[in-house]
Amino acid sequence: MKTPLALFANLSDSHRGILCMLLTTLLFVFMDTIAKYLTGTYPVPQITWARYAFHALALAVLFRRRLPALMRTKRLGLQILRSSLLFSATILSFFALRVMPLADVVAIWAITPILVTAFSVPLLGERVGPRRWAGVGAGFVGAIIIIRPGMGVMQAAAILPASVAVVLAFYHLATRALSSTDSSTTTIVYTVIVGLLVSTAAVPFYWVTPDASAWILMVVLGLLGMASHFSLIKSFEVATAATV
Repeated sequence: MKTPLALFANLSDSHRGILCMLLTTLLFVFMDTIAKYLTGTYPVPQITWARYAFHALALAVLFRRRLPALMRTKRLGLQILRSSLLFSATILSFFALRVMPLADVVAIWAITPILVTAFSVPLLGERVGPRRWAGVGAGFVGAIIIIRPGMGVMQAAAILPASVAVVLAFYHLATRALSSTDSSTTTIVYTVIVGLLVSTAAVPFYWVTPDASAWILMVVLGLLGMASHFSLIKSFEVATAATV
């Protein structure tokens, strides 16, 4: 009997990309749920720091002596821009989760695939067929159905998750662009750089000493952040932006 990895390797590039993105989405759900819980007690800058600090620590443990070699990139500017986009999306996401219900935030984020699909044509030169547009449109209608029963969500606070959707769209496009020049391990290393530096500089001004359970959740938050973004990078490495 073939192992799951062997079955995965035998799939087409599009199917592997789709499976990686489905895994990414599942991991994002767990990460966002933990972040939503932590925002009830701890400041957003501290939660943001934990997300990046434990992500970086896990990378240091996994790659150790390989880190200097992995930081060699052919597109340093785009790597830094991508890292900056993720940091912006992360802190906006955590603020959105603090002031809005998780379901409403996630529903608004559903516009991200539409933006990725639309911008992949002029920015990446990808072709988007009618079936993919139809799939994206169906997803958008589903998001509207989710939001409609609670029209109170469409207030000033909704600007936060809407902004996240826009920033994430460009983050995804940058990820796809980098897949042609840098390895997934190089990109996952650069993923944390901007967020780690900025959040580490800011966290002393917001620090609230966590209890044991909060420390555990913060560690898990960072590990989920690393795993989810590695899966996301792999999805864009093997399939087009519009597909995933």
